[in-house]
Amino acid sequence: MTDRSEEFVQCTEQFRRELFAHCYRMLGSLDEAEDLIQETYLRAWRSYGTFEGRSSPRTWLHRIATNACLSALEQRTRRALPSGLGGPAEDPDRVPTPAEPEVAWLEPVPDTSVTFETQDPAAILTARDSVRLALVAAVQCLPARQRAVLLLREVLGFSAAEVATMLGTSTAAVKSALQRARARLDESAPSAEIITEPTEPHARDLLSQYIAGFENADITALEKALRTDAAIELVGTRTWFSGKVTCLRYLAHVIGSPGDWLMIPTSANGQPAAATYHRTEDGTHQALGVAVLTATPAGIARITVFPGGPGLVARFGLPHHSRRSRD
Repeated sequence: MTDRSEEFVQCTEQFRRELFAHCYRMLGSLDEAEDLIQETYLRAWRSYGTFEGRSSPRTWLHRIATNACLSALEQRTRRALPSGLGGPAEDPDRVPTPAEPEVAWLEPVPDTSVTFETQDPAAILTARDSVRLALVAAVQCLPARQRAVLLLREVLGFSAAEVATMLGTSTAAVKSALQRARARLDESAPSAEIITEPTEPHARDLLSQYIAGFENADITALEKALRTDAAIELVGTRTWFSGKVTCLRYLAHVIGSPGDWLMIPTSANGQPAAATYHRTEDGTHQALGVAVLTATPAGIARITVFPGGPGLVARFGLPHHSRRSRD
């Protein structure tokens, strides 16, 4: 490695996860965020010889990444969750309604991809909060530049002047865009709840209850784990359910028999999650996707089920299939 290459790595590599998290929040997609990170570092390398240090390397890299994201967002619509497309389904006994092929879906992100290497509990909590599904889904409703301003100012903590330089606009325009972004979020999700975080042990316990309920086909265990106003979202369809009674009726259709399901605990978007596997005819459990839980002190408030099969599960460092038994 040349001296220039070593210097570039030392200057930029420490910001890779933060940049990836920013691209993910902007785009709501793992694959697109990874593509944009590669493009960001390629652009940065090409222009490194002219980088004069007038701004910090962090600011410089975020300017490149943000503008790459804005260019990408010109080519497509926002990514969504089922609850962002319409009201809850009233009949949990019906087959979920397929969505139109052109709908782009929000994707989960493994915590290992966005958690910063730090011993500071406050910094870890901030990093987790900044990628929670509710936040990422909400900002997808914003126009691209408002989205960028909101994330750069309120998540990453850049000043209005720094953001203005990044976006090639004025400080006054940045302040105005931030006001409009806040107002639009309030208008589009006026009843959005504030989730109170449970303790780490309680969140793990809720995840264990959820997993045990499926693996043992124990609907009573799931009933105990769910909050009264719990919701289930089935990403890839327009269907989502609201209220414990309705959710349990749906779960009764899919829970099957003991041993049909196998789940491996993981974490996504700063939230407890489970990689889901279903038993096949040959006795193996084939990966189906990932379920992300919104945990609260009163129980599980939301289960967001992401399909994606072996490909998605592999992104979490987990196998495509398993014969592991749960005794």
